[in-house]
Amino acid sequence: MKIRTKYLAFLAALILCASAACGAEMTVTDCLGRSVTVPAAPKRIIGSGSGALRLLTYLQATDRVVAVDSIEKRDDPPQSKASRPYALARPEFAGLPLFGEFRGKDNPELIAGLSPQPQVIFKVSPLSGPHPDQLTAKTGIPVIGLEYGNLSDEKEQFYATLRLMGKVLDKEQRAEEVVAFFEKHLAELRRRTAGVPEEERKSCYIGGVSMRGTHGFTSTETGYPPFLYTGAKNVASDGSGRSETVNVAKEKILQWDPQVVFLDVNTLRAKGEASGFRQLSSDPVYAELSAVENGEIWSVLPYNSYTINYGSVLVNSYFVGKILYPSRFADVDIASVADEIYSFLVGKPLYAQISEALSGKIFCRLNLEGK
Repeated sequence: MKIRTKYLAFLAALILCASAACGAEMTVTDCLGRSVTVPAAPKRIIGSGSGALRLLTYLQATDRVVAVDSIEKRDDPPQSKASRPYALARPEFAGLPLFGEFRGKDNPELIAGLSPQPQVIFKVSPLSGPHPDQLTAKTGIPVIGLEYGNLSDEKEQFYATLRLMGKVLDKEQRAEEVVAFFEKHLAELRRRTAGVPEEERKSCYIGGVSMRGTHGFTSTETGYPPFLYTGAKNVASDGSGRSETVNVAKEKILQWDPQVVFLDVNTLRAKGEASGFRQLSSDPVYAELSAVENGEIWSVLPYNSYTINYGSVLVNSYFVGKILYPSRFADVDIASVADEIYSFLVGKPLYAQISEALSGKIFCRLNLEGK
């Protein structure tokens, strides 16, 4: 009898522990300084806003996503999906229910009607669309506000976001692995480009940079990450290290006269004269550029699609290094590096698929004569 009583007491204790675990909560502080109480290790989640679903993919939490925003439901051509490798790697996102419009324009009624109900909403750029407090008031679901950051002047913010998401999701080890992965590659790029004499650093320009759509040749970036990571001389840099997409005057580009020009391949998708490639190949003014005269026009991956695709930033950086410092990157095979990076971040080697989607026009010398 005593044994049976002890067994029943032990079983009851197990049930109580399990019940407590099921109802476990934690309180975290989000990017808005709000204290948010959420279920510990939630099994059903939503990623709202530019890049939220990408970060959930990096953290290997896609099996918990119960709904997506409108950008994942669009019938985009392959080129567009190639600009968002996480979406290319996870086509199943398109089959999930809709919870609102992209860029954080969440629909509380759609969210409230979801079955199963999400337990937590991760909201990047939390002041875009409904305020997190309003969203919680209308749905009863806690919302964690997050900032996306970058890999330059807002790198610590990016890492802090990964760690906060990892803490909530019980994916802390994975978050640290992702942070270490980026740090490893940034250190490797620094190592390979350290000690290059100033006179051997060629001046560069990146044209056709995407920003909420395709743009022409004059769209550039003051702190283009692959230039920062390789110590390249970005003619459009304002010296601050901050990354800002800007349109510059044609005359300014002529004045800078970069030795090497890189072109975001997304600009090739722009129609007619809006294409940066078309502008560069048909405008006689640009024919005076040293890069054009010497055939130093190279294509790189679009990386700014639904905000920063960090994997593509790294791949572009290795390619920029190969072009600017051939001897220092001679052993680097871009396809292999790309597959390693995408495999780790989004779970699939995607180089061949991305190249095919972009008509094989990535990481190659662009022939302006061929139009």
